[in-house]
Amino acid sequence: MEDECRVADFIARGLRAEGWIVAHVSTGEAALESLRRDAVDVVILDLMLPGISGQDVCRTMRARGIDTPVLMLSALDAVTERVAGLRLGADDYLTKPFDFDELVARLEALGRRRGELAGAAHDDVLRFEGLELETRSLRVSIDGAEIALTARERDLLKLLMANPDRVFARERILNTVWGLQEDPLTNVIDVYIARLRKKLGAHGAYIRTVRGHGYRFGR
Repeated sequence: MEDECRVADFIARGLRAEGWIVAHVSTGEAALESLRRDAVDVVILDLMLPGISGQDVCRTMRARGIDTPVLMLSALDAVTERVAGLRLGADDYLTKPFDFDELVARLEALGRRRGELAGAAHDDVLRFEGLELETRSLRVSIDGAEIALTARERDLLKLLMANPDRVFARERILNTVWGLQEDPLTNVIDVYIARLRKKLGAHGAYIRTVRGHGYRFGR
């Protein structure tokens, strides 16, 4: 259990550094109670939980109608284990040991998939204080007046508006919007943020700098 606690702590600290809000529980019973009480975007579920197993947590979640995406973690790499986990209701499966960047990428993919499914039943518009971004046409407007943005500027704004108050590190913005692992220019993110703020006028102030961490969108 000591090794498992270290892995869980590593994951939690790494995800918080990436701007995620993380709630960590160490038993199956606590996981089910947390899911009953709180809404979450994605669940990382280890199969080897004390008490109620990860398999039973997943099975109980689905039986209760909880459709939150589940990423299962396991040291077992057999195809039969992966198939069993997916048939229980898991959405993805990652074998330990794993690369942290792959974990983050899989979580982001599950989050996007959930957002796309939710978006099908809602208006496809991101709104904030008169600022609107239509996620299908990518039209951006302020109080009804359209704002001309480049494709990259729209993608950057969409990332921030779709995740209000989430802090994005420059590296994560670069990877998500540009698809790059390293910055070809030392300040490309800062340049685009400055351009976007200028084009948004007074609304540009909602793109906040979080010193030492990155940027977030909100009041």
